[in-house]
Amino acid sequence: MVDLNAEMADLWASLGAPASGRARIVQVVAARRGEGTSTVARELAFFAAKRAGRSVWLVDLDLLASPQHAAIGAESDRYGPLGEPAAASPDGSIFFTVQPASHGPDGQPWPDARYLCAHRVGSARWWVTRFRREGLKGRQSVHILPTGDYWTALRKYADLIIVDCPSPERSQAALTVAPFMDQTVLVVAADEADVRAPAQLRDAIAGAGGTVTGIFFNRATVAQPAFLKAILP
Repeated sequence: MVDLNAEMADLWASLGAPASGRARIVQVVAARRGEGTSTVARELAFFAAKRAGRSVWLVDLDLLASPQHAAIGAESDRYGPLGEPAAASPDGSIFFTVQPASHGPDGQPWPDARYLCAHRVGSARWWVTRFRREGLKGRQSVHILPTGDYWTALRKYADLIIVDCPSPERSQAALTVAPFMDQTVLVVAADEADVRAPAQLRDAIAGAGGTVTGIFFNRATVAQPAFLKAILP
């Protein structure tokens, strides 16, 4: 694992101070798969919890794979051991729906929120979510919802919420949740010369009601590329 503490310190500083008394929600996404979005989101959560002393929730929107939970579990010597699963919704609201709905023994619909759990990571005040894919049956599918109820509820229980989104070529989740995020950070490979896809994603997020506030150049420490002006003013 490459040590990204210095890069995370810079990214943390670039996000600026949050509004007083209000948790900040930061979405991390890349225009293309393989840009290292999950690594950036995870390392930012780790930095904020360990170095900045914040309570952090890392919400993984790659629901069926839950790669954040798997990655942290595989590197427990670095991040800390995963705790027992706990409810990930403070009030029963959730940002997705499972269709067709399951029903319990009493015939009532199974609440969607029960499909998502959260694990505390080590001794720091941070949690990572995991979708209980094993609870799906038959031809059930999962869909991200354009609602802010869950994000509003979760703000009361964390200083920082980091939302790791799949790239738009895999999912439209980043655009669906964009209006409910305070900030979006685009992850771009440092050696990527073609800015069209990041620029298109920036415009799409803005069109969906979100705000792109920064770019993280991943995989190398380089001088700011000249094409930055083509993406951000």
